[in-house]
Amino acid sequence: MRSLTLRTITDEHRNQWQLGHALADLAEEIEQGARPDTRFFEAVFTYIDEYSNHMHNPREEALLFGLLRERDPSLIPLIDELSQEHLDGAPLIARLRAALAESHSEAGRPLFAEALRELVAEIRSHIGKEEGRLMPRAHKVLTAEDIAKLDAVLSDADHPQFGTKRQAEFRELYHRVVNLAPESVGLGGSTAGQLMRGAAAPVRESVLTVRGVESCYGRIQAIKEISLEVRSGELVALVGANGAGKTTLLRAISGVQPLVAGTIIFDGEDITQLSADRRVKLGICQVPEGRQVFGPLSVEDNLRLGAITQSKGRLAVGLERVYETFPVLKEKRHLPAGTLSGGQQQMLSIGRALMGRPKLLLLDEPSMGLAPLLVEEVFNVVRSLKSQGMTILLVEQNAYAALEIADRGYVMETGSITLSGTGQELLDNEQVRAAYLGI
Repeated sequence: MRSLTLRTITDEHRNQWQLGHALADLAEEIEQGARPDTRFFEAVFTYIDEYSNHMHNPREEALLFGLLRERDPSLIPLIDELSQEHLDGAPLIARLRAALAESHSEAGRPLFAEALRELVAEIRSHIGKEEGRLMPRAHKVLTAEDIAKLDAVLSDADHPQFGTKRQAEFRELYHRVVNLAPESVGLGGSTAGQLMRGAAAPVRESVLTVRGVESCYGRIQAIKEISLEVRSGELVALVGANGAGKTTLLRAISGVQPLVAGTIIFDGEDITQLSADRRVKLGICQVPEGRQVFGPLSVEDNLRLGAITQSKGRLAVGLERVYETFPVLKEKRHLPAGTLSGGQQQMLSIGRALMGRPKLLLLDEPSMGLAPLLVEEVFNVVRSLKSQGMTILLVEQNAYAALEIADRGYVMETGSITLSGTGQELLDNEQVRAAYLGI
């Protein structure tokens, strides 16, 4: 039974996620020297403070969390954690306002950008917990009576706290944000109104859609009628035996492997006929199988090559972020990449892809040829990227490690997809356990 309340909460999460992306982009612009627009940010902070603290969070606390505590006691620690994060929201906005007041000086701008990034990280982390862990359980454990009780409140236009008339009072706050938003963040263009529209679209929009894709090596058909989807912020795992066609599919998505049939849609655009370099400019970045670093070039020059489509300002910011993620690369930045260990070269390969500011990161066998301890380190990096909201398509022979961290997964055999489901569903599947997990 579909629930108006659960759908509304998920729609609001989608909207908050979109706003978080906009703030992350503005933080980067501020780091590059842009002056913060005080009126715009004050409008944003007022919107977040008022809507989150007086509508969204109280609705969850009053309507949803109590029922879930009763229906599934195992969720209580998570609910307590989420409730505390609700309480922490107001002080965070207060700190942001204080940082904004100091951002008129050059010394204050980096501090404000850092505070913005903290807000974005909190938004992404909180939504990830709710959408990844809480909401799936809510859909399973709430009864028809529970859902009817929840939805009756939202359907009551005159409800003093959560009714539709009350929701309308917040609309002006959002429209002020739209009207003041810089063009670079895209809130005032074709996406205007999405943060409050309450559309029934899912929280995660499709970033990549592959339909009926086929490709050949000469007369040998490598992949047959492949169809899959990767949504915004998801980590989707593609597992299968060696030779199943996983790498061929990634190469086809990247544009270096020609197709004989099918279409590839990226970010709403048909890219089937686009060249590989144009796909990189759109935000598709691949970490190739076998690392494939340029051995004679320095570590930093390898990273710079990954940012060939980026501006000089973004190059500097990208290098700083990669060095924060992989400190060993900063230590060895002047050394030839060929002198790095296998694990360090894998970090360099991932870092090079991140320099392109990917909207979709394609990871091809990142654990291949690495010692067990290094494999765990690589998957910790992948987990970290996922927690930051990055959209990832992961190809991996280590099926258990990949499916354990995946939102969803696909199983490939001899060029075709034979199974799909959530990561946990595939881990529990007897066929998958026997074929790929050795159980």
